[in-house]
Amino acid sequence: MRPYDGARTEGQPARDRELVIAISELKLVKDEWEIAQLQDAVDATVRGFEDVARALPADRAVSERLLEGIFALRARHDGNDVGYGSIIGAGEHATILHWVHNHGATRPGELLLMDMGVEGRNLYTADVTRVLPVNGRFTPLQRQVYDAVYAAQQAGIDIIKPGVAFKDVHLTSMRVLAEALSDLGLLPVSVDEAMDPASTVYRRWTLHGTSHMLGIDVHDCSNARKEMYRDGALGEGYVLTVEPGLYFQPEDELVPEELRGIGIRIEDDVLVTATGAVNLSAGLPRRSDEVETWLAAQREAGPRLPG
Repeated sequence: MRPYDGARTEGQPARDRELVIAISELKLVKDEWEIAQLQDAVDATVRGFEDVARALPADRAVSERLLEGIFALRARHDGNDVGYGSIIGAGEHATILHWVHNHGATRPGELLLMDMGVEGRNLYTADVTRVLPVNGRFTPLQRQVYDAVYAAQQAGIDIIKPGVAFKDVHLTSMRVLAEALSDLGLLPVSVDEAMDPASTVYRRWTLHGTSHMLGIDVHDCSNARKEMYRDGALGEGYVLTVEPGLYFQPEDELVPEELRGIGIRIEDDVLVTATGAVNLSAGLPRRSDEVETWLAAQREAGPRLPG
């Protein structure tokens, strides 16, 4: 379901725009029923990721579109549909933020990025991203980059509570990524200089914001006023994604050759409570060692049909 922008209204467009803004701002806070709808969508998404992992060979190539179709089957069976076009990025395709062609193939030794979400029967949508090592184990360099993204995501989640500025979740995650880029020898300036709004040189490899609101739209509340959303503070009952990433383009000559073509994003759906954050998508592991263990367990269990 796409956000209504009032572009095709007649009569009193200014009043229509006011209504669109008011609805977006009312949607910022989810009630218990809405949170349950989101949890159901997330739970179905977890099952979809499990389905894909069970069908992912460790030792041979398989089409990105086959994996897309496996997840879509779960989405249609357990929900209404996919919440958005699934991103199945094998190898260097993971460095393309909205890779939805999905006409590539996995390769042992490379990584597989999957950004997928089930839209529930009442149209509330999950939005989750995981990265898997196709052959079952991260290389040391892949693990270093993955662990940096994990640390950045965890830092962002850790500060979430009512009253925290929405943009501070992003800035907290970005500082961790900037520190990781410095450790890799990629920043031409200090971390503090890189984080200066006049520089943000780190953004060459981070590419996008860390969070957006989630609900009946995958990018929920997009018509809210900036002071209520992007420049506002988190409130109890908000649900947002936390999804930092690092992306090293295949042709990027500013990074060592062994980093080129690696794209990693970790994304979870987080509920703001009175005491902090609840990760609605905690059913999927995030730590690199846990991802390896989980992938092995799914492969051991073998393929399954929804039911």
